[in-house]
Amino acid sequence: MSNPLFDRLFGIHAGKDTPFLQLPDGRVLTHADFLDMAARIANALTGFGLEPNDRVAVQVQKSPEALALYAACVQAGLIFLPLNTAYTTDELRYFIENSGAKLIVADAASRADLEPIAQVQNATVETLNPDGSGSLMRRAQGMLPAFEPAQRTEDDLAAFLYTSGTTGRSKGAMLTQANLLSNAETLVKEWRFTEKDVLLHALPIFHTHGLFVATNVILASGGSMIFLPGFNLDDILRLMPGATSMMGVPTFYTRLLDDDRFTDDLSRHMRLFISGSAPLLAETHERFETRTGHRILERYGMTETNMNTSNPYDGERRAGTVGFPLPGIALKITDPETGETLPNGETGMIEVRGPNVFKGYWQMPEKTAAELRDDGFFITGDLGLIDAQGYVHIVGRGKDLIISGGYNIYPKEIELLLDEHPDVQESAVIGVPHPDFGETVLGVLVPAPGKTPDPDTILQAVGPKLARFKHPRRLVVVETLPRNTMGKVQKNLLRDVYKDMFVTA
Repeated sequence: MSNPLFDRLFGIHAGKDTPFLQLPDGRVLTHADFLDMAARIANALTGFGLEPNDRVAVQVQKSPEALALYAACVQAGLIFLPLNTAYTTDELRYFIENSGAKLIVADAASRADLEPIAQVQNATVETLNPDGSGSLMRRAQGMLPAFEPAQRTEDDLAAFLYTSGTTGRSKGAMLTQANLLSNAETLVKEWRFTEKDVLLHALPIFHTHGLFVATNVILASGGSMIFLPGFNLDDILRLMPGATSMMGVPTFYTRLLDDDRFTDDLSRHMRLFISGSAPLLAETHERFETRTGHRILERYGMTETNMNTSNPYDGERRAGTVGFPLPGIALKITDPETGETLPNGETGMIEVRGPNVFKGYWQMPEKTAAELRDDGFFITGDLGLIDAQGYVHIVGRGKDLIISGGYNIYPKEIELLLDEHPDVQESAVIGVPHPDFGETVLGVLVPAPGKTPDPDTILQAVGPKLARFKHPRRLVVVETLPRNTMGKVQKNLLRDVYKDMFVTA
């Protein structure tokens, strides 16, 4: 026995004096420095009485120490539970209680609020601040820089990631060592990462994108990261010349394109730009390619599976699609009612199966049984189709499906038409209650820079391209769309805002 996740991501770098983390202030941590720090933290964790399979809930700002805490949990066989830094104390209470966390690591400013929750759970609270200070690191600094990894197998749990919970209580997705390893090693090959790569890393590390995709890919390839606390446009532009690759969300790329300093010369040396976590507009694809000559590689993943599909490294990266299933992953489109596989070109539920698919939802056997089929296929909740060339298209979330007068309406179809209008920057189409049809279509528009969209004119423009039952009943104009920390439009918030628009008292 060994500890496969630690051995193949972290242990292979033992003693390496090559850069791993390059910080914006010029400091550099080598792979050896990082592993020394992780070993000290692992010793501290076991010193608190933690044992393999215990959960460690972590709500801290991004820092080298925060990343080393992840490595330490892997080394000690603990289940790592990263939590969004925007969560309130009440939200944290649910995650901590549900997971049964034995240790809570948070910013010092949160300690007083978390202590009562920890007492109920018989848990310990330690602090870790953005600058690396706090009680956890004070304890770790007195520890030895060596730790014998806990014995684990690929089937053992490595992490919990809680879903966003927009349609009910968040569910704790249980991810195994094999889930994380298989995805990291597949992506290294598919995206051609090597030890020569320097990834510009401005993503949060409480989310699968920044932690289990970006970080694990660099660990598996032996490369390094320019490790930024967040997306700061000036820092990105200043440090890009030292990078070879970048992973981001669509807003990263739109902000770059809105700045004249982002030029062909600045990006010419880059090998790869990757986007995910939210749909990338075809217009952004085209503007980016025109400006830089680079075609962004878009892919598709989720909390329960990490990455499922990717546009090809070699070959056409097709705007508006998320490419093909990754090697070892089966993907099919099924009828949401019957579960039967649909032919290419028809819209239905996306289901996936592979070594990346999670083990189930923590303490929710009914939810697990409802979404994980006996044959291993996971019902993603995403609606999509496979075109004639095999590219996967994401149409929307199943919960975003609008049923008006008995007709199924897919918001993405309408959004694509609205987004084509020169006065529209972007749109979100939602279903809202209607006394006659049950639901009706509402379009929410963000103006293009310098434009003032006229709803009636836009409705006249898109009307002939849509069946009558798909026509938006109304269009409203807003300054911005509500998004979560990963850039996804929060349609649930829009539905709450406009739920009474067509309902009379």
